Amino acid sequence: MTSPYIPGPQGWQPAQPPVGAQPAAGAWPGQEPQWGQQPAWQAQAQQQPQWQQAQQQPQWQQAQSAQPQWQQPAPQWQGVAPQGSWQAAPETAGYAASPGGPGEIVPVDEFADDFASVLENHSVHRSTIGCIIPAYNEAESIADVIRSLLEQSRVPDVIHVVVNNTSDDTVKIASEFSGPHEVETELGLQFTEVFVHDIGKNPDKKVGALNYGYALVEGYDYLLGVDGDTTADRRAVEYLENEAVSDSRIGGISAIYTIDDRPIKGFIAKWLIAGQRTQFAAFNMQNLLRGRNMAVLGGQFSIFSTTALRDIMKENHQNSPWVKDSEVEDSLLSLQIKSAGYLTKISPFARADVGGMTTLKGYDAQQVKWTYGAIELMWPGQRGDTKGQPFHPNLRLRWFEQFSMLTNFFVRVAFITLLIASLSINAFVFSPWWLIPPLVAAGLNLRMARAMEKCNSRDIAFAVLLFPAEIFMWIRISHFIRSWTRFLSKKKVDNWALQARAEKGGVSFGHWTPFIILAIVAVAIAVIWNLLDPITQSAILWVGWPIVGVVTVLQTLTMAIKLFQRHQGYKV
Repeated sequence: MTSPYIPGPQGWQPAQPPVGAQPAAGAWPGQEPQWGQQPAWQAQAQQQPQWQQAQQQPQWQQAQSAQPQWQQPAPQWQGVAPQGSWQAAPETAGYAASPGGPGEIVPVDEFADDFASVLENHSVHRSTIGCIIPAYNEAESIADVIRSLLEQSRVPDVIHVVVNNTSDDTVKIASEFSGPHEVETELGLQFTEVFVHDIGKNPDKKVGALNYGYALVEGYDYLLGVDGDTTADRRAVEYLENEAVSDSRIGGISAIYTIDDRPIKGFIAKWLIAGQRTQFAAFNMQNLLRGRNMAVLGGQFSIFSTTALRDIMKENHQNSPWVKDSEVEDSLLSLQIKSAGYLTKISPFARADVGGMTTLKGYDAQQVKWTYGAIELMWPGQRGDTKGQPFHPNLRLRWFEQFSMLTNFFVRVAFITLLIASLSINAFVFSPWWLIPPLVAAGLNLRMARAMEKCNSRDIAFAVLLFPAEIFMWIRISHFIRSWTRFLSKKKVDNWALQARAEKGGVSFGHWTPFIILAIVAVAIAVIWNLLDPITQSAILWVGWPIVGVVTVLQTLTMAIKLFQRHQGYKV
């Protein structure tokens, strides 16, 4: 193999000169020829002998005293180069000046062979990935998380487990994996090293652990953030890296999230997990159908360009990518990445199983924290150090979610109220049209269940039986009410601490508060209703039922559009 280029002082330069070209004066010996520096090749050709007459040029003999080695090239290299290249003139052209300086003759073919060897042996993974696992009391799952990363087809170049505020055996278990690892995959032999950092008491909680980890991997091309209870399919990192490398505009890519319900025990826990699986599936599908533009690069399993992180730090005058004053650090970071001109995407292939909430109070605390943080980002004006961005493109889906929850709350409460009121005065007339909304909702839930990559019988039952999904909707409505009342009250609370306390267990009735309030309001409405005269009661029903009917029709049409919307082959 021969190459038309040889290394020179300015990089790789053409090995073959233009026809009739002569090197610039003073270029040889001792440095590579700088072709094209003479204004007139023809004029110079008249002053100097042609290359074909190189043996007659006096310059080589004149250089004998200073550079004697140029005079007598080793004869064994002559005639080796194939015809058609400029090495074909063996008298003078079989050699090139070495990059090491004058006095060392290196065959051009040797440069070509070395270059070809570099290309053949070059690794397909040209980017570097540093993985961060913030861990808080993850003794039950941390081993599976690390093992999942070590079994990836594309293993991260380094894995940092950052343990904070932990009271269990997370550090001990994670330390069993610490040290270098050599992994053989279909992509070749790969090397990584696992480090475990116990940073002790950390007032900034997960945000502090993430920023600590960022300082360790900021020199890498990409940062892979993984929660301490998230395991990924074995090609997830490979898929994320391939897409991130393919487009420099991408600031971050999220995997598709779901929950593995196989190890879940208990009726309530299985019901809650089925609801959360449906909730994740709907959210993922909405983002996939929006051009794969991800509203939130969740910290569960997402890859970030460190270039993008540095840009948002500079643009927002931050010392670190994540800020501690937001309840939803991943949502705020996603907004900042988008505002900096980068894309936030969701991968159609990379998948990860996240940790689900198996108790009502744990699920309540998590959802209230997420919803409260989203409201902070959506709300016009500024609360604390976080400025609301109500018109940010990444928040459109959040606005739709909040409006949808408000509609669900209104329709259900209004329907039950009007139904009881109508029955109390024998004014209710059943119409089969009222069966259409729940049937459309069940159909939509069934289609979403069938769109799951790992759909099972529990997902189907949750969708078609109506009651499991309806009760789960009431639970979500209670989260909606608690989040908004907490936000509007302007009461400063630590939702991180409340979630941690809820996950630990113990007696708590906070998540039942909305239902207790609704019961009290219902009793009050019943008392007031009985005090009204029949004419007033009839007037209320005459106005109330049409309003509920119109809102219900609009809501049903929205569900029908989603029911018949093409999923474009995506699986969630």
